Amino acid sequence: MASVCTLGDLLLDVVVKLHRPLAEGDDTHGETRAGCGGQAANVAAWAAALGAEARFVGKRGGDAAGELVEADLRRRGVEVLGPAPDGRNGVVVSLVDLDGSRTMVSDRGVAPELAPVDLQDEWLEGVDWLHLSGYSLMDEPIGSAAERAVALARSAGARVSVDLSSVNLIREFGRDRLAERIGLLDPDVVFGNEPEHEELPVASYKRIVKRGPRGATIDGRDLPPVAGEVVDTTGAGDALAAGYLVGGPELAMEAAARCVARLGTMP
Repeated sequence: MASVCTLGDLLLDVVVKLHRPLAEGDDTHGETRAGCGGQAANVAAWAAALGAEARFVGKRGGDAAGELVEADLRRRGVEVLGPAPDGRNGVVVSLVDLDGSRTMVSDRGVAPELAPVDLQDEWLEGVDWLHLSGYSLMDEPIGSAAERAVALARSAGARVSVDLSSVNLIREFGRDRLAERIGLLDPDVVFGNEPEHEELPVASYKRIVKRGPRGATIDGRDLPPVAGEVVDTTGAGDALAAGYLVGGPELAMEAAARCVARLGTMP
């Protein structure tokens, strides 16, 4: 059994699937889902659903939202690790359009406050992969915590993967700053969509390119998407990353197809 540990955000994920275009200043019917989310939590949940031993490391809130998302992630078979819950948990709202495309509004709450001193060595023992969301590399003190986690994981024999997460955040944080940090981390695999990879000038790692409806480029192969219904594209890249870490390219594409066939990011 593979073992995957993720580090990053555990958020309250609110997904709204529109049944018709938004009516400005009036009501619009839709379908909603609320539960745990956040990129690192998504990958951990999908890894568990695909048969891996899954751990999540992060800081979550001590409020009702924090209690809800922690319980939801544990229910999905993920071990939740981190400092004692405190403060306000983050929330992300995703608006899913009629064609399955999505627009997100994110509030990360206390997640970026994870500090290096919060980590315990044993959390990274026995893992095959440490997966970092790009969000965790573009803020502090969580960025420094991610660096320490990589050092602990490497000393325990684990490989490291990174998801670039957001081209807008890369530009805000600074592409050269992020390139320097990723260069120091020396990840084995970096996931990202085409604009994200084009934005970041680092060539020393294996790139996996997420191409949306055109599939993905994995291990030098252009793989078409698995045929099926597209309900919601939110979280498809996280499912793809989990599938790759657990079982390779074919499982990556299968997991992405499973994700887009339903509303929300979770398996």
